[in-house]
Amino acid sequence: MAYATINPYSGETLATFPDATDAEVAAALDDAHAAFLSWRETSFAQRGRILQSAADLLRRDCDAYARLLTLEMGKLFAEARAEVELSAKIFEYYVRHAEALLQPEKLPVLDPAEGDAVLLHEPLGVLLAIEPWNFPYYQIARILAPQLSAGNTLLLKHASNVPQCAAAFERLMQEAGLPHGAFRNLYATRAQVNAIIADPRVHGVALTGSEAAGALIAAEAGKALKKSTMELGGADAFVVLADADLRKTIDWAVFGRHWNGGQVCVSSKRMIVVDSIYDRFLDGYRQGVAKLVAGDPFDQKTTLAPLSSQKAADDIKQQIRDAVAHGAKAEEVGPRVPNRGAFVQPTILTDLGPDNPARYWEFFGPVSMLFRAKDEEDAIRIANDSPFGLGGSVFTADTRHGAAVARRISTGMVFVNHPTKVEADLPFGGIRRSGYGRELLGLGLKEFVNHKLVDVVDIDARF
Repeated sequence: MAYATINPYSGETLATFPDATDAEVAAALDDAHAAFLSWRETSFAQRGRILQSAADLLRRDCDAYARLLTLEMGKLFAEARAEVELSAKIFEYYVRHAEALLQPEKLPVLDPAEGDAVLLHEPLGVLLAIEPWNFPYYQIARILAPQLSAGNTLLLKHASNVPQCAAAFERLMQEAGLPHGAFRNLYATRAQVNAIIADPRVHGVALTGSEAAGALIAAEAGKALKKSTMELGGADAFVVLADADLRKTIDWAVFGRHWNGGQVCVSSKRMIVVDSIYDRFLDGYRQGVAKLVAGDPFDQKTTLAPLSSQKAADDIKQQIRDAVAHGAKAEEVGPRVPNRGAFVQPTILTDLGPDNPARYWEFFGPVSMLFRAKDEEDAIRIANDSPFGLGGSVFTADTRHGAAVARRISTGMVFVNHPTKVEADLPFGGIRRSGYGRELLGLGLKEFVNHKLVDVVDIDARF
C-alpha cells in the first residue's frame, strides 16, 4: 500500500511516505492504551478546552490546511476552506454538548422494588478509524471529536493518497494539547490493520469507504467480536415532483451532483423526475451542467474539480462504457474538460432500463443518471429501487407534502428542497448497503460507549 501525494491536476508526485513498521504500530497501541487510562478520567471541561483549541487552530491556519486538501485530492480551494470550517464546527458542537449528552440517565422502573436504576455511558478504550480521501479532515473530525469527548482514544488509518492531510491532523491535535498517544496517524498496511483490530486493547472500528472495504473490515471486526460502524456508498435519489420550482430545483441538482467533483457518497446521483416536467428539467439541467468550468482547483473561476486520481477517472469512464453496453444512452455535456489532470467529462445517462445493472451502481464523479417517472408513486418506487439507502431529497412547492413523501423514501436521511447535505449538528448514516451506525450528535457520541446499568436495590432477600 503506497502512501503518496500525487497532485490530481498536474499528475506530479509531490511526496511519498513509507509504510508503518510493526514496531511503530506496537508502540502506537501501547501509547493509545496508556493515554486512555488517564484520558477517561479527564474532566469534560479539560476535554472541551482541547477540542476548542483544535477548532481555533483550524480557523487560524485555514488556508494552509485547505491548500493540502487541494494538493492531495484536487478539491476546489473554496470547498477546501469550507471543509476546514465544518471540521472546526464539529469540534465546537461537542465542546458545547458532550457533557450533557453523556449525563447518567435515571431509568423509570415499573416497581420501586427494582431499585434506583441509573444508566451510565462510559468509554470503551482504543478505537480504530479507517477513513477515505474525499473529505480528508471532515471524516476525521466527525469520528475523533465525539470519541475523544466520550473518553476514548483513537488510531487513524487514512486513505493512501492523503498522507499529508492525515499527518497534519495529528499535528493539529498535538498543538491543541491532546495528551501523547490519544490520537495517532499510522501509515498502516492491510495486515497491520487486521492486527490492530484483533488486539484486545482495541474495542471498536469505524470505517467510511467503499462497500468492498466495509465488508472486509466488518468481517475482521466480527471475527474479533468488536463493535463496528460502517459508512459506505450511496446513490441518492433527487426526486422532482410536478409542482417544483424548476429554476431553483435545477440549480440545486447541478450543485448536488457536482460539488467535490461528484465524489460524495451523498451527492444527488439519481435524478427522478415526474413525466409532466421531465423534458423541461432535462433541458435546464443540461444547460446548467454545461456552465461548469473545469480547471485548476486553485483558480477561483473553476467550478468542476478533477477527480482524486487518474485511476479514479479511468474507472468511472469504464463504468460509463459499461452502462452504455447494457443499453443506456450517454450524453457528454459542456465544453471539453482539460487533457491535463484527472478530469471526467460531465455525462448524463438516460434510458437506464430495468434490466440495466448500471441503474444500481454508484458513479463517484460527474455522471448523472436521469429517470422518467410516470407520476409521484412511480418516483417513490424508483427512489426505493436501490441497494443503497444513505440520503435523498424531494423537490416540491408544497413542503408539507414533500415531508410526507420524504417519509416514504427508505434511506437514513431525506431533505426537502435541498440536496442531501452534511452539517456539524445533523446526524449522518444510512441503511442497507450504505452501512450501519450513525455519526455526529449524541448518536455518534454513544456508538462506542459502555451503556452500563448501576442499580441500587435495598430490600430484604426472599426465599
